[in-house]
Amino acid sequence: MEADYDVSEEEEFAFSRNYFLAKELASSGKKSGHKLTDINLVDEQVLRDAASNLETKHDKEIASLMNRYKDLYSQWSFQLRCGFGLLMYGFGSKRTLLEDFASTSLTEYTVVVINGYLQSINLKQAVVSIAEVLSDDLKSRRKTSLGKSPKLQQPFNTRSIDDLISFLDGPHEDGNESLVCILIHNIDGPGLRDSETQQYLARLASCSHIRIVASIDHVNTHLLWDKKMVHTQFNWYWHHVPTYLPYKIEGMFYPLILAHGGTTQRIKTASIVLQSLTPNAQNVFKVLAEYQLANPDLEGMPVNNLYNVCRERFLVSSQITLNSHLTEFKDHELVKTKKNPEGQDCLYVPLATDALERVVTEICQ
Repeated sequence: MEADYDVSEEEEFAFSRNYFLAKELASSGKKSGHKLTDINLVDEQVLRDAASNLETKHDKEIASLMNRYKDLYSQWSFQLRCGFGLLMYGFGSKRTLLEDFASTSLTEYTVVVINGYLQSINLKQAVVSIAEVLSDDLKSRRKTSLGKSPKLQQPFNTRSIDDLISFLDGPHEDGNESLVCILIHNIDGPGLRDSETQQYLARLASCSHIRIVASIDHVNTHLLWDKKMVHTQFNWYWHHVPTYLPYKIEGMFYPLILAHGGTTQRIKTASIVLQSLTPNAQNVFKVLAEYQLANPDLEGMPVNNLYNVCRERFLVSSQITLNSHLTEFKDHELVKTKKNPEGQDCLYVPLATDALERVVTEICQ
């Protein structure tokens, strides 16, 4: 018994000694010499290549799970027809699932896709596109029923977003069956999270000619909406659909931790975006890029100069057409604006000269 007491007393003394020794060292003013700048950052392209080459696991189980979701397509379509908005949540990318659902089960709708995972989105331009789609559908219905084209109306690009939403919600003769389904990948994405944008999306969802199918991934997404938005405007019908698929496309637009942005990655990103655009849009970008390469000391190319050159080359027919291309460029951060000493708005590509030359070369291929 006495031996056990001695051992216990010795352990307690050792603990006390270590405690006060640690306090003494902490107050001695000694600091680690390591700095964050000492970390050997990996090139971003190397990390992204490694991530893209990761082997997927449980392919059979995931395929079986996706087939089970396909059996629910008819139920989801019925819920849309009843006026609900579909909100998909769960671990894994839902991009493939939603696009397969849209292509196979939403053929009665005109579908417009909004990629909420992009860092910046022009909501006004998205609503303009939706209004144009609905207007075209209405025109085709009226032309079929009346045998003549409807009267010309004010261009949607010149209308306010409130007027556009009123158009989407308003009654339209002979066109009450026209519906547009908006497919929003990551409605909680960084470019859509602000309160004003969510309010506009909620108003859009409550329009009579609009149905919304959206996905979420952020843990605090529900904090974006109040009770009215959830139950009255969006009118969400929640579906738990974990896919366990990697966020390959969505993750491509997010910066990686402990990686410095490499020139190769910036060139690759710009090339991917440009390849998805029309030839005319690519050529408009090429005009701007060539001007920047020929005038490296200037702030950029004045908007009026760009319009005149593009019109002479028959790349655009109006300022509205050019603005739509510029909006696309700015949404993907391919083009930015700043003023020159004369106060003119000038456009420039935020890439180094060597990177810009490589991008132009790839466009010409």
